[in-house]
Amino acid sequence: MLLMTLKIVHIIVCIALIAGVLLQSGKSAGLGAIEGGASSVFGDEGRQLDKILSKVTTVAAVLFMVLSLTIAYIQ
Repeated sequence: MLLMTLKIVHIIVCIALIAGVLLQSGKSAGLGAIEGGASSVFGDEGRQLDKILSKVTTVAAVLFMVLSLTIAYIQ
């Protein structure tokens, strides 16, 4: 039962990690006319959204690694 619960949480964390990476704007997002979509639509709120997405991605990546190691150890 514990293993099944960990696997379900692992899948949810995987989806959050993928979404966090895909929703972030690229490193070249601040180049004049090629500015990121979030900052051109939301202005400063877009930059704040990028900071939040960066933190969410970091937390999801750490959780992903910890859950992967835990599931491997239990099996």
